[in-house]
Amino acid sequence: MANFRIVVLNGGSSSGKSTIARCLRSLLPEPWLTFGADTPMDAMPPRLWGSRSGIEVASDGQITVGPAIRVLRSAWLQGVAAIAHAGVGIILDEVFLEGAAARERWRVALDGQPVLWVGVRCDPRVATAREVARGDRDPGMAATQACMVHRGVVYDMEVDTAEAAPMDCARLIAKRLLTREE
Repeated sequence: MANFRIVVLNGGSSSGKSTIARCLRSLLPEPWLTFGADTPMDAMPPRLWGSRSGIEVASDGQITVGPAIRVLRSAWLQGVAAIAHAGVGIILDEVFLEGAAARERWRVALDGQPVLWVGVRCDPRVATAREVARGDRDPGMAATQACMVHRGVVYDMEVDTAEAAPMDCARLIAKRLLTREE
């Protein structure tokens, strides 16, 4: 197995990250755990949704993160880092709402761990069509996040889900993981 133990997939809502993560898990010879940006959101108290201290979603899909979420996010990063330090392969399905600052938080938390940073790009029109078809996302999130999450972020590689199927993207990532030489 290659030296990478963590794959961070960063892309906007409805860009195809979760599907790529499932495909990638099926391709890798060792078991890897997948955690998504939604994992801690699903675990947080419902009262934090729509609250200033929690998380607010504007009518245009813009997300505002409050102080309670920042505390939970810090604990989340530390917890995922502990799993990685235990030697378990991790695929993170992330949405860097704050672009480079979000990547930096993960870089610090995962310090010392070999990370493959992957940008998951998707044309905003394609992501918006997926968002509408899904019906489980706030309208506007896909378009708002499509470019915003990549601002200032440096990647080891990028994939484009408007141009390639999720399994094809996962194969490219797996190839990079399995042929990486330090």
